[in-house]
Amino acid sequence: MGSIVKSGKSPISGVLKPGDKLKQKGLIYAATPASDFICGTLQLAAGMNLHVFTTGRGTPYGLAEVPVIKVATRTELANRWHDLMDINAGTIADGSKTIEDVGLEMFQLMLDVASGRKKTWAEHWKLHNALVLFNPAPVT
Repeated sequence: MGSIVKSGKSPISGVLKPGDKLKQKGLIYAATPASDFICGTLQLAAGMNLHVFTTGRGTPYGLAEVPVIKVATRTELANRWHDLMDINAGTIADGSKTIEDVGLEMFQLMLDVASGRKKTWAEHWKLHNALVLFNPAPVT
C-alpha cells in the first residue's frame, strides 16, 4: 500500500498483474510484492524502461536492464551515501526545497538519464542486482 500512498493525486487508471505487459496509458499500479528485487523484476517484465526508486534506508539496488534513479527520502541518507543516491528528496522535509523544486529536479534527471546524457550512480558503479521472480522466504 506504500506505493499507492506515494502515487500522489492522479487517479490510478489500471492495475497490472505480475507478468502482464503494460497496454494502457496513465498511472498504472503494478500489483507486485513489496520486495525491491521482485518488484523491479516484475515491472521490468511489464515493459518498464526507467525506474525511479525511493528509499529511506538506502537499499543498494540497481538493474542492468534499465537505469535506476535512486531517490533518498532523508537528507541524512543522501549525505551519507552521496555517491549512491541520485536525488535528495529529504530537502522537502527539511524545508530547503519545495515539492515543486524537487519534482522539477527529478523530471530533468529522468529526461537526462532516458536520453543517455547522464548516468545514474547505479550505472556508474555497475550496481546490478539479479533478476528475482519470486522469493522462497515470506515477502510482504
